[in-house]
Amino acid sequence: MNLQLFAQEKTEKATPRKRQKARERGQVFSSRELVSSVVLLTGFAVLKLFGKNLIENMIGYIESSWINLLNKEDLFTIPGLLSIFTEAMIFIAKTTLPLALSVLFMGILANVLQVGAVLSFEPIVPKLERINPLEGIKRIFSKRSFIELVKSIVKILVVGYIIYGSIIQVIDLFPLMMDMDIYSSFETLAGISFKIGVKAAIVLFILSIFDYIYQWREYETGLMMSKEDIKEEFKEVEGNPLIKSRIKQIQRQMARSRMMSDVKKADVVITNPTHLAVALAYDAGKNPAPVVLAKGSDRIAEKIKQIALLEDIPIVENKPLAQILYKSVEVGEVIPENLYHAVAEILAFVYSLRERRNYS
Repeated sequence: MNLQLFAQEKTEKATPRKRQKARERGQVFSSRELVSSVVLLTGFAVLKLFGKNLIENMIGYIESSWINLLNKEDLFTIPGLLSIFTEAMIFIAKTTLPLALSVLFMGILANVLQVGAVLSFEPIVPKLERINPLEGIKRIFSKRSFIELVKSIVKILVVGYIIYGSIIQVIDLFPLMMDMDIYSSFETLAGISFKIGVKAAIVLFILSIFDYIYQWREYETGLMMSKEDIKEEFKEVEGNPLIKSRIKQIQRQMARSRMMSDVKKADVVITNPTHLAVALAYDAGKNPAPVVLAKGSDRIAEKIKQIALLEDIPIVENKPLAQILYKSVEVGEVIPENLYHAVAEILAFVYSLRERRNYS
């Protein structure tokens, strides 16, 4: 059994780094159906609030326009036609501005609430696979395309059923509209259309919630990672364990090399005598107490003692003190107060030896 296959199965949730990289590529989770239904509902809500005024303004504009047209002397000239067209565009812009701004705002808000603020140019960067006929055929006959087709068919059937059912309920009104004036007929037809539109928008919004859940699951599935993917990502973030181990080894070697060079500055080396060695130095102008310049066990201890012999640094055997210094004091730290007396005695002995040598 090939255990590598299990490591390559995408069974793990996406890491935050994987999600961030997906966002940077423009791969974000969103439901276009939800945005469309929200925009549609917003449009009908605005029409409900301002629809009556909108119709009245349009009728008033049309009536006044006919009167103005009849009084225009330059009606069939280019400047006259251009003036009429400009006035009509300005009127349409002013009249539909609340609807357009409301729909635009809700469309942007619905997108932002789903994906947040994302700016990525990668989705529009030209790629060869996008124009590859084979890749195009695969996308056409893919699972996603099939599901999108099913969704479209369901929407058509549902909306068609709503329209059919709504028309059946008011079908008796259509013959009566023949006896109505144009304004009343238009108002009745607009009211029927509005009710049908609202029903369709509400149903589409309900369907979009299911689409939202489906898109979320597809997005999460697409981001899932295998155990091997997580290991590779960890290596990218934290670095290759072998390389990190090698770097730490080099750092230890460099620190050890500096430590060994500092042994030459020591005043005394205290030993175990065979297993441990601690090099001390005391400079009253820099530190309040003696400082551990180097310490080590076994081979490093032997190396410290060799350097001490070559540099003519006194080596004092004191097993208890050497063990305490080795275990409790790090290189570069001053000795603790409880060791002041013991170390002071040793330093006094060393200084007395040095004075005797100088005197002799």
